[in-house]
Amino acid sequence: MTTIGFIGSGNIGGTLARLAVGAGHDVVLSNSRGPETLTSLVSELGPRARAATAASAAEAGEIVVVTVPLKAYRAVPVEPLRGKVVIDTDNYYPDRDGRFAELDDESTTTSELLQAHLPESHVVKAFNNIYVTHLAGLAGQPDRTTLPIAGDDAGAKATVTAFLDSIGYDAYDAGPLAEGWRFQRDTAAYVLPYAGPEADFTGGGYRVTADVVKAKLAEAVRYRDQ
Repeated sequence: MTTIGFIGSGNIGGTLARLAVGAGHDVVLSNSRGPETLTSLVSELGPRARAATAASAAEAGEIVVVTVPLKAYRAVPVEPLRGKVVIDTDNYYPDRDGRFAELDDESTTTSELLQAHLPESHVVKAFNNIYVTHLAGLAGQPDRTTLPIAGDDAGAKATVTAFLDSIGYDAYDAGPLAEGWRFQRDTAAYVLPYAGPEADFTGGGYRVTADVVKAKLAEAVRYRDQ
Protein backbone atom coordinates (compact mmCIF):
# COMPACT_ATOMS: atom_id res chain seq x y z
CA MET A 1 0.00 0.00 0.00
CA THR A 2 0.95 3.63 -0.43
CA THR A 3 1.77 6.42 2.02
CA ILE A 4 -0.41 9.45 1.32
CA GLY A 5 0.80 12.82 2.56
CA PHE A 6 -1.69 15.59 3.26
CA ILE A 7 -0.93 19.28 3.11
CA GLY A 8 -4.17 20.49 4.62
CA SER A 9 -6.40 18.27 6.76
CA GLY A 10 -9.75 20.03 6.75
CA ASN A 11 -13.03 18.65 5.44
CA ILE A 12 -11.76 17.23 2.16
CA GLY A 13 -8.36 16.26 3.53
CA GLY A 14 -9.81 14.57 6.59
CA THR A 15 -12.37 12.68 4.53
CA LEU A 16 -9.76 11.50 2.03
CA ALA A 17 -7.53 10.43 4.90
CA ARG A 18 -10.36 8.31 6.34
CA LEU A 19 -10.97 6.71 2.96
CA ALA A 20 -7.24 6.11 2.46
CA VAL A 21 -6.81 4.44 5.84
CA GLY A 22 -9.91 2.35 5.17
CA ALA A 23 -8.29 1.17 1.95
CA GLY A 24 -5.11 0.14 3.79
CA HIS A 25 -2.92 3.15 3.04
CA ASP A 26 -0.78 4.97 5.59
CA VAL A 27 -1.40 8.71 5.94
CA VAL A 28 0.74 11.59 7.18
CA LEU A 29 -1.36 14.65 8.01
CA SER A 30 -0.41 18.30 8.28
CA ASN A 31 -2.06 21.68 8.49
CA SER A 32 -1.09 25.30 8.96
CA ARG A 33 -1.58 25.20 12.72
CA GLY A 34 0.87 22.44 13.61
CA PRO A 35 0.84 18.67 14.26
CA GLU A 36 -0.41 19.05 17.82
CA THR A 37 -3.78 20.31 16.49
CA LEU A 38 -4.37 17.03 14.64
CA THR A 39 -4.33 14.76 17.70
CA SER A 40 -8.04 13.96 17.58
CA LEU A 41 -8.03 13.09 13.88
CA VAL A 42 -4.92 10.92 14.21
CA SER A 43 -6.49 9.13 17.17
CA GLU A 44 -9.64 8.50 15.18
CA LEU A 45 -7.72 7.14 12.21
CA GLY A 46 -5.58 4.80 14.26
CA PRO A 47 -2.09 3.35 13.80
CA ARG A 48 -1.89 4.01 10.06
CA ALA A 49 -1.99 7.78 10.70
CA ARG A 50 0.43 10.30 12.12
CA ALA A 51 0.71 14.08 12.16
CA ALA A 52 3.68 16.10 10.95
CA THR A 53 4.70 19.44 9.53
CA ALA A 54 3.77 20.21 5.93
CA ALA A 55 7.36 19.64 4.82
CA SER A 56 7.52 16.28 6.59
CA ALA A 57 4.16 15.18 5.18
CA ALA A 58 5.39 16.15 1.72
CA GLU A 59 8.60 14.19 2.27
CA ALA A 60 6.81 11.10 3.58
CA GLY A 61 4.09 10.86 0.98
CA GLU A 62 4.46 8.77 -2.15
CA ILE A 63 1.36 10.66 -3.27
CA VAL A 64 0.70 14.06 -1.69
CA VAL A 65 -2.73 15.70 -1.50
CA VAL A 66 -2.68 19.49 -1.45
CA THR A 67 -5.99 20.64 -0.02
CA VAL A 68 -5.47 24.17 1.25
CA PRO A 69 -7.29 27.40 0.38
CA LEU A 70 -6.01 28.68 -2.94
CA LYS A 71 -4.69 31.84 -1.30
CA ALA A 72 -2.18 29.66 0.57
CA TYR A 73 -0.82 27.68 -2.38
CA ARG A 74 2.54 29.50 -2.40
CA ALA A 75 3.21 28.12 1.10
CA VAL A 76 3.21 24.53 -0.21
CA PRO A 77 6.78 23.25 0.19
CA VAL A 78 8.60 22.80 -3.11
CA GLU A 79 11.75 20.79 -2.41
CA PRO A 80 10.21 17.69 -0.77
CA LEU A 81 7.67 17.41 -3.59
CA ARG A 82 10.19 17.23 -6.43
CA GLY A 83 9.36 14.32 -8.72
CA LYS A 84 6.22 13.39 -6.78
CA VAL A 85 2.59 13.01 -7.77
CA VAL A 86 0.59 15.84 -6.22
CA ILE A 87 -3.20 15.80 -6.12
CA ASP A 88 -4.69 19.30 -6.16
CA THR A 89 -8.23 19.68 -4.76
CA ASP A 90 -8.34 23.48 -5.03
CA ASN A 91 -11.13 25.76 -6.18
CA TYR A 92 -11.03 29.53 -6.61
CA TYR A 93 -13.36 31.43 -4.29
CA PRO A 94 -12.57 35.16 -4.61
CA ASP A 95 -14.44 36.03 -1.40
CA ARG A 96 -12.10 33.71 0.49
CA ASP A 97 -8.93 33.83 -1.58
CA GLY A 98 -8.83 37.42 -2.84
CA ARG A 99 -8.59 38.19 -6.52
CA PHE A 100 -6.19 36.43 -8.92
CA ALA A 101 -6.05 38.39 -12.17
CA GLU A 102 -4.88 35.36 -14.15
CA LEU A 103 -7.86 33.34 -12.94
CA ASP A 104 -10.29 36.19 -13.47
CA ASP A 105 -9.21 36.56 -17.11
CA GLU A 106 -9.10 32.74 -17.41
CA SER A 107 -5.59 32.72 -18.83
CA THR A 108 -4.77 29.85 -16.47
CA THR A 109 -6.39 27.52 -13.94
CA THR A 110 -5.93 26.81 -10.25
CA SER A 111 -4.02 23.58 -10.84
CA GLU A 112 -1.75 25.23 -13.40
CA LEU A 113 -0.87 27.82 -10.75
CA LEU A 114 0.12 25.02 -8.37
CA GLN A 115 2.04 23.26 -11.15
CA ALA A 116 3.99 26.47 -11.84
CA HIS A 117 4.79 26.67 -8.12
CA LEU A 118 5.91 23.01 -8.17
CA PRO A 119 7.73 22.83 -11.52
CA GLU A 120 9.33 19.44 -10.88
CA SER A 121 6.23 17.77 -9.43
CA HIS A 122 3.41 16.09 -11.35
CA VAL A 123 0.15 17.83 -10.44
CA VAL A 124 -3.19 16.11 -11.04
CA LYS A 125 -6.46 17.91 -10.39
CA ALA A 126 -9.02 15.74 -8.54
CA PHE A 127 -11.64 15.73 -5.78
CA ASN A 128 -12.46 19.43 -6.22
CA ASN A 129 -15.89 18.94 -7.80
CA ILE A 130 -17.64 16.82 -5.17
CA TYR A 131 -19.17 17.90 -1.86
CA VAL A 132 -17.51 16.40 1.19
CA THR A 133 -20.51 14.39 2.43
CA HIS A 134 -20.94 12.91 -1.04
CA LEU A 135 -17.23 12.11 -1.23
CA ALA A 136 -17.60 10.07 1.95
CA GLY A 137 -20.94 8.51 1.07
CA LEU A 138 -20.29 7.40 -2.50
CA ALA A 139 -16.89 5.82 -1.91
CA GLY A 140 -16.82 2.08 -2.40
CA GLN A 141 -20.43 1.66 -3.46
CA PRO A 142 -21.08 -1.45 -5.60
CA ASP A 143 -22.16 0.78 -8.49
CA ARG A 144 -19.12 2.99 -8.77
CA THR A 145 -19.24 6.76 -9.04
CA THR A 146 -16.86 8.51 -11.43
CA LEU A 147 -14.75 11.56 -10.67
CA PRO A 148 -12.91 13.63 -13.30
CA ILE A 149 -9.16 14.13 -13.17
CA ALA A 150 -6.84 16.32 -15.23
CA GLY A 151 -3.07 16.40 -15.54
CA ASP A 152 -0.16 16.81 -17.92
CA ASP A 153 1.70 13.60 -17.00
CA ALA A 154 0.19 10.28 -18.09
CA GLY A 155 2.04 8.32 -15.42
CA ALA A 156 0.84 10.63 -12.67
CA LYS A 157 -2.74 10.30 -13.88
CA ALA A 158 -2.39 6.52 -13.84
CA THR A 159 -1.13 6.71 -10.24
CA VAL A 160 -4.08 8.90 -9.21
CA THR A 161 -6.51 6.64 -11.05
CA ALA A 162 -5.15 3.69 -9.05
CA PHE A 163 -5.56 5.64 -5.82
CA LEU A 164 -9.15 6.48 -6.71
CA ASP A 165 -9.77 2.83 -7.48
CA SER A 166 -8.38 1.82 -4.09
CA ILE A 167 -10.85 4.07 -2.23
CA GLY A 168 -13.78 3.00 -4.37
CA TYR A 169 -14.06 5.48 -7.26
CA ASP A 170 -13.60 5.37 -11.01
CA ALA A 171 -11.66 8.17 -12.72
CA TYR A 172 -12.48 9.96 -15.97
CA ASP A 173 -9.51 11.52 -17.73
CA ALA A 174 -10.57 15.06 -18.67
CA GLY A 175 -7.24 15.78 -20.37
CA PRO A 176 -4.37 18.11 -19.47
CA LEU A 177 -4.35 20.51 -16.53
CA ALA A 178 -5.56 23.31 -18.78
CA GLU A 179 -8.83 21.40 -19.18
CA GLY A 180 -9.36 21.44 -15.42
CA TRP A 181 -11.53 24.52 -15.88
CA ARG A 182 -14.25 22.20 -17.14
CA PHE A 183 -14.95 20.94 -13.62
CA GLN A 184 -14.08 24.01 -11.58
CA ARG A 185 -16.52 26.00 -9.45
CA ASP A 186 -19.95 26.69 -10.99
CA THR A 187 -19.54 24.47 -14.06
CA ALA A 188 -21.99 21.73 -15.04
CA ALA A 189 -19.73 19.01 -13.57
CA TYR A 190 -19.28 20.81 -10.25
CA VAL A 191 -20.97 19.33 -7.17
CA LEU A 192 -24.59 19.26 -8.38
CA PRO A 193 -24.44 15.98 -10.35
CA TYR A 194 -23.48 14.18 -7.14
CA ALA A 195 -26.28 15.88 -5.20
CA GLY A 196 -28.91 14.27 -7.42
CA PRO A 197 -32.19 15.63 -8.79
CA GLU A 198 -33.23 16.91 -5.35
CA ALA A 199 -29.93 18.71 -4.78
CA ASP A 200 -29.50 16.87 -1.48
CA PHE A 201 -26.41 17.94 0.45
CA THR A 202 -27.22 16.07 3.65
CA GLY A 203 -27.35 12.52 2.32
CA GLY A 204 -24.72 10.21 0.92
CA GLY A 205 -24.81 11.41 -2.65
CA TYR A 206 -26.04 10.29 -6.05
CA ARG A 207 -24.14 7.95 -8.36
CA VAL A 208 -22.55 9.65 -11.38
CA THR A 209 -21.36 7.51 -14.28
CA ALA A 210 -18.50 8.16 -16.69
CA ASP A 211 -21.01 9.01 -19.41
CA VAL A 212 -22.57 11.68 -17.21
CA VAL A 213 -19.16 13.13 -16.33
CA LYS A 214 -18.24 13.23 -20.02
CA ALA A 215 -21.48 15.03 -20.88
CA LYS A 216 -21.14 17.53 -18.05
CA LEU A 217 -17.57 18.35 -19.02
CA ALA A 218 -18.75 19.00 -22.56
CA GLU A 219 -21.40 21.41 -21.22
CA ALA A 220 -18.82 23.55 -19.42
CA VAL A 221 -19.02 27.27 -20.14
CA ARG A 222 -16.26 29.78 -19.41
CA TYR A 223 -17.10 32.31 -16.70
CA ARG A 224 -16.86 35.14 -19.20
CA ASP A 225 -19.61 33.49 -21.26
CA GLN A 226 -21.99 32.79 -18.39
